[in-house]
Amino acid sequence: MHTPVLLNDAIDGINVKSGGLYIDATFGEGGYTKEILDRGGKVLAIDLDKDQLKNLRNDASVDLKLVQGNFAEIESIARKNGFYPADGVVFDLGLSMRQLNESGRGLSFKKDDELLDMRLDLDTELTAEEIIKTASEKRLYEIFAGNSEELKSKEIAHEVAVRRPKTVRQLKRAIDTAIKGKSEAVYRRIFQALRIEVNSEFTNLRDGLYQALNIVRPGGRVVVVSFHSREDRIVKNIAREKNIKFLNKKPKFGEQKFERSAKLRILTV
Repeated sequence: MHTPVLLNDAIDGINVKSGGLYIDATFGEGGYTKEILDRGGKVLAIDLDKDQLKNLRNDASVDLKLVQGNFAEIESIARKNGFYPADGVVFDLGLSMRQLNESGRGLSFKKDDELLDMRLDLDTELTAEEIIKTASEKRLYEIFAGNSEELKSKEIAHEVAVRRPKTVRQLKRAIDTAIKGKSEAVYRRIFQALRIEVNSEFTNLRDGLYQALNIVRPGGRVVVVSFHSREDRIVKNIAREKNIKFLNKKPKFGEQKFERSAKLRILTV
């Protein structure tokens, strides 16, 4: 089981009480869920990717409910499964190691031969390959610049529009030509931008966070671990709009080099 970057800080943040009702909105490989259960809480675990749940259903206990669904619908899922009002909700907006290494969907720039699918929910139709195939150069630029804030988005959009890559390797070659070199940091941003577009991640976060704040009982908490500046901006804007304070005045960051984009915020309802 992969251990989430800020696991203990996140679980401390939702203040688990014995018998309390907690929602793991992004189940992944189950790290948060296991820790909440170990501390005596009951968990409703949600994941958009049914493959994330498929191999773990045998681990379910009487204190755990596993649901395949979109956390953008967290309120209806919580009510349907008897987790309303909840004592706490945790969102971890990163991908699991299993998704990156084993999904076969082109989510990792290190998997050269994979097709550019990038769907987290295979019941949806739109893929990264379809976006690349049909989007105009202007639209590709908007996706890359808006979702990743990559400085070379214009040049990359041009090369992608010319080449229309279908595989991870082909997309990386288009990027290499555009930036006149190789850069894992640029690969990471462009792949992330496409994944965000395919899965409507910013829209889902807004919807999910609004609803999570509606279903948490007074005194409850919502924890968000983000990996993107725009994700964190969404969290801050919603907190400001709803006049909700952060428990931690400054966010907690991941400590290891590869974790430093992780940012944890705790909202108190």
